[in-house]
Amino acid sequence: MQQRFIPRRAFFEPAALEFPLGRQIRDHLESMQVDIRVTGSHNRVTGIPGNTAQEGYREAKRTLVVGVRKGLDFAACKPSAHYQLPLNTSCPGMCEYCYLATTLGKKPYVRVYVNIEEILRKAGDYIAQRAPEITLFEGAATSDPIPTEYLTGLLGSTIEFFGKQKYGRFRFVTKFCDVDSLLSLSHQGHTRFRFSLNAEAAANRYEHATPPVTERIKAAAKVAAAGYPIGFIIAPIMMMDHWQEEYTALMQLLADALPADAARDITFEFITHRFTKRAKNQILDLFPQTSLPLQEEERAYKFGQFGYGKYVYQKEAMDSVKEFMNRLTQQYFPQAHVEYLV
Repeated sequence: MQQRFIPRRAFFEPAALEFPLGRQIRDHLESMQVDIRVTGSHNRVTGIPGNTAQEGYREAKRTLVVGVRKGLDFAACKPSAHYQLPLNTSCPGMCEYCYLATTLGKKPYVRVYVNIEEILRKAGDYIAQRAPEITLFEGAATSDPIPTEYLTGLLGSTIEFFGKQKYGRFRFVTKFCDVDSLLSLSHQGHTRFRFSLNAEAAANRYEHATPPVTERIKAAAKVAAAGYPIGFIIAPIMMMDHWQEEYTALMQLLADALPADAARDITFEFITHRFTKRAKNQILDLFPQTSLPLQEEERAYKFGQFGYGKYVYQKEAMDSVKEFMNRLTQQYFPQAHVEYLV
């Protein structure tokens, strides 16, 4: 199993140490002999080593930044949720096809926020504004919150907060397996715990510094047994050699591992492989030997909702993937809800 994330260095905003959680994180890191430094702002961190793009990227993934979230207006998170819930940013995984390659820059350090009480109070305000309608919050829009949970407890606090909310719901996604501290929480079924998976051939080739798919599925089974509603993001679906057999094997692994009653409330999100011009350039800078299929001439160009275009599979290929994945889901999880297939 993938080892727990232990940063090589940690930067603290001075204001973060005014919060009990900030001091707790510092003390924990000091006990692990992590190099502690100070930064004036969690948004502008200098001192991460690296003479090349690749070195800077790898060292950033081993860097933790602890700060205070000052702007408490939450970003929208359409279509999957109403708002992003800002707990942290980035993750220590180094997946070659990560969609955050275009948004976090060449040094995507891991960042956490210590003013969790203020953040959750703001979430409560948003919930009250929309009541009695349900308000849904996404906790992993720009991050994976599991690797730092043992240091911060941010997810635990958030899950228990939403367990008390009549009109609030929470969801997040992870590629990591350190879930035991979350299993006994009073979640009341108000948090959907999702795992990001891919066919083993794709994950083994492109998802560096992450646990194997089989370990993620074991963690998902534990989470389902703890009564959480669960979901899976299968992404990016890649039309590699024997892709149909690969994704069939993945669904079989899931069906074999999950408790029978979990299938009554399970969601799937399917995302086919796509890339932007900017992401392609960033990927080639960071992984110059990548075997990712990035040939623009083999793709269709689709203008997206966020003001930029993506290179996606041609219509015939896309239709083939959609038909196959829908059929596969119906075969293995007939009660599941497919939230989208894009």
